[in-house]
Amino acid sequence: MFEHPQLAALRAILETGSFDAAASAIGVTPSAISQRIKGLERQVGGPVLRRGTPLVATTLGARLMAHAQDVALLGADPARDLGAPTTLRLPIAVNADSLATWFLPALAGHGDLRFDVKIVDQDHSAELLASGEATAIVTTRADPIAGADCRPLGILRYIPTATPEFAATHFAEGLSYEALSSAPALVFSDKDALQSDWAAARAGRKVVLPAHRLPSTRGFVDAACLGMGWGLNPLPLVKDHLDTGRLVDLSPETPHDVTLYWQSSRLGASVLEPLTKSVRSAARKALLPIDPA
Repeated sequence: MFEHPQLAALRAILETGSFDAAASAIGVTPSAISQRIKGLERQVGGPVLRRGTPLVATTLGARLMAHAQDVALLGADPARDLGAPTTLRLPIAVNADSLATWFLPALAGHGDLRFDVKIVDQDHSAELLASGEATAIVTTRADPIAGADCRPLGILRYIPTATPEFAATHFAEGLSYEALSSAPALVFSDKDALQSDWAAARAGRKVVLPAHRLPSTRGFVDAACLGMGWGLNPLPLVKDHLDTGRLVDLSPETPHDVTLYWQSSRLGASVLEPLTKSVRSAARKALLPIDPA
């Protein structure tokens, strides 16, 4: 059984990035923090921190951090019942497009929570919940991960967009395999498959896209407006540009719809429930409803 002060020290270091900041955060000396980490490493038989600036967890340390988070969640309800002031830090994984369009208002108004928001592609965030690195996630996965509850949120619609000039230059003959293979595209990251999947569906086969990698949701829109390439952008971010003609919809008959779900750990479910209600409320206001059929 791990001692609470050791786990608290590990959490503080990973949340603040250094021994000194962690010591200040929990009101002990840096020497005490160091001794707690050494004791924890002796107990588990290996290093829990990778030295650097900031300090980060080893694989073993990440697993212990997930355990520490579970302990904190389980202890939050009794502490509140006893009237003790509690501030809980929640690691959450959400895709960048959701964060930029609808998700952020859901985090407002929860004064007793501190959020550690991780930007993760919606097709890969389930891995963080399964490993314990996140307590709740926005995901495309509809089946509940073991130990988690899953609730549908809605559909985030993406529009294939480019400037009129770009479309006239590269897609004058339509969205053929040849055109898609040569026209510069915009890709968020190596894990971003939106453009390649959409292009493959249009061309009828896999297309290797000559792409710019641009890990910024709003930068993605700006790059499209500057004529750098074509890309799938969330409808809420490009609607005004489409209305003014600054951007055009390359294929009005085939938008790309992504169905999103909220999965959250059952540990400390009552602590997470107010946040879950806020997330679902924000989603109802901004996302398209999921077809019940």
